[in-house]
Formats: sequence, C-alpha cells, structure tokens
Amino acid sequence: MKNRILVLGAGGFIGRRVIDDLARDPSVTPVAATRGAHAAEFPRGVEMVTLDATNAVDLARTLENAAGVVNCVAGSMRSIVDGARALAAAARSRERSLRIVHLSSLAVYGTATGIVDESSTLLGDLDEYSGAKVTAESALGGLASLVTLRPGIVYGPGSPLWSVYIGRLLAAGRLGNLGTDGEGICNLVFIDDVVRAIKRALTYPGIEGGVFNLSGALAPTWNDYFRLYALALGATPVRAVSKLRLAAEMRLISPALKIVEILANSKAQRLPPAIRPWLLARCRHRIRMDVRRAEDTLKMAWQPLEIGLAATAKWFRDGGRS
Repeated sequence: MKNRILVLGAGGFIGRRVIDDLARDPSVTPVAATRGAHAAEFPRGVEMVTLDATNAVDLARTLENAAGVVNCVAGSMRSIVDGARALAAAARSRERSLRIVHLSSLAVYGTATGIVDESSTLLGDLDEYSGAKVTAESALGGLASLVTLRPGIVYGPGSPLWSVYIGRLLAAGRLGNLGTDGEGICNLVFIDDVVRAIKRALTYPGIEGGVFNLSGALAPTWNDYFRLYALALGATPVRAVSKLRLAAEMRLISPALKIVEILANSKAQRLPPAIRPWLLARCRHRIRMDVRRAEDTLKMAWQPLEIGLAATAKWFRDGGRS
C-alpha cells in the first residue's frame, strides 16, 4: 500500500517541486493541497484537493489517511501563522501521530550576524516575514513527530525571487557589484537540495523533533552571487553599482517603477525591475548558516554552485521567467 503524503501549499514554488519529486516515487501517493485549481501543473497520478490550510477542521479531515505532511504554505504573513496553528491543532486531534515536515526559513534568525546553528536564538526581527516564521515554528512546537527545515536563499529554476527577479535585474544591467553594500553572505541552497532534504525528513527514523539548517557548503557574498549568475546568463559586463546610483534607485526609480507596475498589472513582466530596499538589507547582512547537522544526520551533499547556476541560467534564457 502506498503512503499518502499531503503537501500543503502545493501550488507554490517549493510545493510544486516536492509534488513533482514525490510523483516519481512508486511507494508514494502525493496529495496536492491548494486553495485553487492547479491540475494542469501536476503530474498524472497526483491526488488534488482544494483546501484552506488555515481551517483546522478541514485539515484534520484531509489528514485522516495521510502518512505524512509537508507544510510549504507561503503567501501572506497571516496565512503562514494561521496555517501553522491549524496544522498543529489538526495533528493533535489525531489518534496516531504522523511525520510532519515544516518548511521554515533562514529569516527566523532575524538580524543575528556571524555563524548561526539550529540552537541560535530566533530573533524574528528582520521584517514581518521573519516574525511570522518564528511564530509559525512556535505554534508547531511540541509536536512529537515534527521535523523543521530552515532553508537559506532557495534558488534554481522556478524561484520567483532569487532566480527570476534577480535574473531580470542582471539581464537589464541594473544590478551588479554593490561594493560594501553587497558583502553580506548569500546562504544559497539549490531547490533540488531542499526537495531532497524534505524527502529524507519524511522518512529518516529517529529524527523527530529535529531542526536542520539548509544551505550550500560554500556561501558566497551577494556580490559574488550576482557576478556568477550574470556570467551564467551572459549578462556581461557586470556593472558596478555606486552608492549614488543605489540612493537614486531607493528614492526615485524604485517608487516610480512600483507605481507603474501596479497600474500595468498583468503587463508587469515587461517592465524594468526595481531594486527593492529589502534586497539591499539582505545584501548587507553578514550571517552564515552552520549546516553540519543536515550533513551529518540527513546525509546532505550540496549541489555545486556553478552547476546549479548553469541549470538556472538555462531555464531563465529558455523563457522561464514567470
């Protein structure tokens, strides 16, 4: 009998990739839970269910025959928090426990600097997303069968922020070497590595209650990431972006582009991208994830950055920008 694995947030970037991977496992029946219709996006053999993941009663009913659940719920801060609370309530209402894999984030460490491991304090003070991720972890705390994964910057084909948005900026010649503003640490992790960690977290015995950072072995600076990705894209020469230019972006260009983007609505992909303040904040942030626990316990080996970027750049050049 196949194990039914429920994926919450299956319509999102990571959720879709988890479903695709589980669909290739003959021992698993993946169940894709989304708020709307995503049938065309899922492989044959995937069960689909329309579900409000913040409704504990409906979620408990959906979990009745599941052997495991992967929480990839994204979206608004309220969805992240309410979804975690509903999952905790639904899991506690079951007679038998099931393995829960919760996808958290590097953001839980907030403004901490230096090396952070899984025992580091969760500050959650970076922004609203950071705080929501800490609250979500707290809501799920105490579940005996919970495994928590904290990925860093998840890049790769399909990544809307770190591959599409950054790729568009680089292709437009609007991003490059930021000088001292780009010397923060970019804790990149390839999407395939995240999916591999999720599958192992679903099946490995004796890891209940475990928390695992996920990031590539060699974390570059953000300047290095932009340079290497630009080279892979063929977006050369890589320009230097002065502090004066960045100041103009923040005060003049980005606000104007944001207004035009809102007014343009569906045509926004044709517009030049704007450099957002939150991106610059991350580019300055000097935080490095300690991933030895994932390497030792989950037996993780990370995709070399040059191979991951080559695959990402090919996908981007082939039109994968939405």
